[in-house]
Amino acid sequence: MEAEKTVILQINDSITARVAALRIDPQDALLPMGLLLDRYLLHAPIDRLIQEGKITKRSADALFALQDLVYASSDNGQLMGMFAGINFKQMDQPIDLGEVPQLETARAGETEVPVIDLTLERTNVGYDRNWRGFHKRKWRRHTDAYLSFVQTTLESECGQSDAAAILQLDSKEQKLKFIRVLARRIWESDFESYSRFIGDKLIYKTGDETLRNIIDGAGGICSEKVQALKFLTDNFGLDSEYVLAGDNARAPVPVTRLRELLTTFDFRFSKRYMRYWQHLALVYDIDGTPVLVDATNGNIPFLFLQGNAAERLLSHQPEIFIEVRMVEFPEKFYYHRVPQDVPENLLFALEGWIPDADMVQIFDNELGLYVSKDFFLTPIPFRNEREFSKLSQEYFQVCRRANLECSVSRDWSLDSPLGQRFEDQEPQVSERIMRSHEHLLNRYNEWDGPGHQSGLVVIKLRDRGDVDNQG
Repeated sequence: MEAEKTVILQINDSITARVAALRIDPQDALLPMGLLLDRYLLHAPIDRLIQEGKITKRSADALFALQDLVYASSDNGQLMGMFAGINFKQMDQPIDLGEVPQLETARAGETEVPVIDLTLERTNVGYDRNWRGFHKRKWRRHTDAYLSFVQTTLESECGQSDAAAILQLDSKEQKLKFIRVLARRIWESDFESYSRFIGDKLIYKTGDETLRNIIDGAGGICSEKVQALKFLTDNFGLDSEYVLAGDNARAPVPVTRLRELLTTFDFRFSKRYMRYWQHLALVYDIDGTPVLVDATNGNIPFLFLQGNAAERLLSHQPEIFIEVRMVEFPEKFYYHRVPQDVPENLLFALEGWIPDADMVQIFDNELGLYVSKDFFLTPIPFRNEREFSKLSQEYFQVCRRANLECSVSRDWSLDSPLGQRFEDQEPQVSERIMRSHEHLLNRYNEWDGPGHQSGLVVIKLRDRGDVDNQG
């Protein structure tokens, strides 16, 4: 029978919750784990496995992402050897590469299927990612989709003939126009966390994953969007660096302390340091001209500053900052050039080592589920009526002080005049937020203990302007 010929290999990442499951040849179940991983992870013929029906598209995407958590890349994006410190477990026990994994049994409908279930452990891995090769590898997987996004974006803004000229990137003006148009398109996409709880339910997205999320009509948070823009422009040969920013994050930047936090992950008593990576942007070098770009949106204005204007904001002067609108009070954001290992390692940590990055961003960093120029929506988890009343009153008090309209639902609905206005204005976002409820609540119960319910807060915001300097 066909079921008897089926063996499932399942690889789980213990931190990101990514899971890839695929059918393997039964005789390969007798291979030592090292050879098994060489065949079905390092050299996995992913597209052929999809065509043969041996892996779903979701598992294929997970498998592709797991490859980058296990193996280093060359500058050309070719996978090489395992990162130092990679380990695997089976049934909570360590397993060496030379051991033959044990077969377990799982049910698929009414059928029992033999399974090799491996868990990836990366707690001893260092910050050894080759970001150039990583981006090239990711680009090759969905090249047509990314090129179509670029082409459509440029043509929509500039027209077909001008778009073709800009894509040549022969002149400084073409390069500037290229970056500005793509940055504006990414800025205009949703500033949101709701997509963490629907679809693939990724706790934190890489630049390529964020870009595909934008193509699908959603978006991401600031660090995800910045990575999406850098992913695009890196693959068109434009040089850029990450810039750190944050509220009252004045110079000097505590680089040594930030590096220490990324080694120890001990964030207690570190709030004064962590504000320096509260936000990310990019600075480009375009034919000798610095160009500072902030394409994140949410409560951050669109920034496209060239030359002296860019240098001025990066000058470490205490009187030079961007005023960022928050729900109650504006904040002063300072932007800083920093050694690139700090932001790059922060992004790697968010992607691969901080299992509650989704909860931290929504609740501790107060980004909520969705921020636009008009609205802010955030969950309000509670265990009982008393806790719900206390939390909802806190939101009402903040909004009264700021003279903002606010509604709070107890049952995760938009059944209020303000909620209906939001739903009428943003029907697609509303539908996605409604669908995010179940998984978000499950994640919150994992994070803060069981027994929670969750309501929904809707706040009407005041508009703010952009900072777009082209000289």
